[in-house]
Amino acid sequence: MAKKSGLPKNAKRVFKGVIFDVYQWPQTMFDGSTEIFEKLKRPDTVQVIAITKDKKILILEEQQPTKKPFLGIPGGRHEQKETPLNAAKRELREETGYTANHWRLWYAEQPYSKIIWTISIFIADGINQTTSPMLDAGEKIKVKKLSFNEFILLGLNPDFHEPSLKAKLLEALYNPRAKAKLKKLLFR
Repeated sequence: MAKKSGLPKNAKRVFKGVIFDVYQWPQTMFDGSTEIFEKLKRPDTVQVIAITKDKKILILEEQQPTKKPFLGIPGGRHEQKETPLNAAKRELREETGYTANHWRLWYAEQPYSKIIWTISIFIADGINQTTSPMLDAGEKIKVKKLSFNEFILLGLNPDFHEPSLKAKLLEALYNPRAKAKLKKLLFR
């Protein structure tokens, strides 16, 4: 699990938003002066690489009211007191209608030093469609199935909005060892 870089004890919340809270604190500088530092805090999120029995990987074609259509994988924010695994299971079911027999945490990261936020990436295999998707009012989603080679090509696609995963896909695309390792990880 990614280590959270927290807030100093003297940090005060100065803004409470729907997604983001802003914290500030005075920080003594090396010359003895004081500056105000800030960090954002937001709910943790999950992403799911969902794999069908015939070794296809689910991706989403998404539309949201303020963005042009983009590609991604199932995922979203944790609800209050929800574990990363439970959030991943819920997001996969809500966005695709699928559930999975096997779950593995691939990695978790805190991508920005100024935002307290962990992204957990899960691999879900043995997926089955058990219900219809239950989309939020601001979502339009089409589920697509890609082969492994089509999936790693997403690393080159500017419409694929998963930055940390995109880096891993690009590595697999250009490094045969990384490609073999990723394929083995996904299709164990």
